[in-house]
Amino acid sequence: MQDPVLPSSPPLDPASVAGLSCCFYNSSPGDLTADRNIGLLIRHLHVLMHRVIDLRTMPLGLTANQWRPLLLVRYKGIDTPAELARTMNVDTGAMTRMLDRLETKGFVRRDRIAEDRRVVKVTLTDIGCTLTEQILPIIADALNLHLQGFSEDEIRMLLALLKRMIHNGEQVLQQVSEATAS
Repeated sequence: MQDPVLPSSPPLDPASVAGLSCCFYNSSPGDLTADRNIGLLIRHLHVLMHRVIDLRTMPLGLTANQWRPLLLVRYKGIDTPAELARTMNVDTGAMTRMLDRLETKGFVRRDRIAEDRRVVKVTLTDIGCTLTEQILPIIADALNLHLQGFSEDEIRMLLALLKRMIHNGEQVLQQVSEATAS
């Protein structure tokens, strides 16, 4: 399946688009094994972290798919189903079903805006607000669990390296977007 952001032809050369050059990986199968592939390792870590958080939020009656929108509403002010779906990278149907479950549990309320009945605002109930205060310590504990044995300098370095990788990827996507817009 083709990524809708990237053009179909000619093939994207990230080094030329972003003005970067790195040749750590090549296209040989042995070079991209799971224990050497940064993308797979980051994905595996992401899954592990969410599984730990899921286990610890389970007594609160939440899954990863359910605690994330609660935090987004509370701490990021993202309060429409469409915005939540976009931010969480899920389709609007999945978000509607998720909000249905959260509403059934009494954690959120959906209200139509009087000025535009098409717009639905998601708000936390009092129970939902109390619940979100319990989620952040669980996330902090899960992150700390995965950072066991790291020095503070190593953690700062890891953060800096991950941010640089994110910047590199965003730079490529921005340049491709600008090139396709013109």
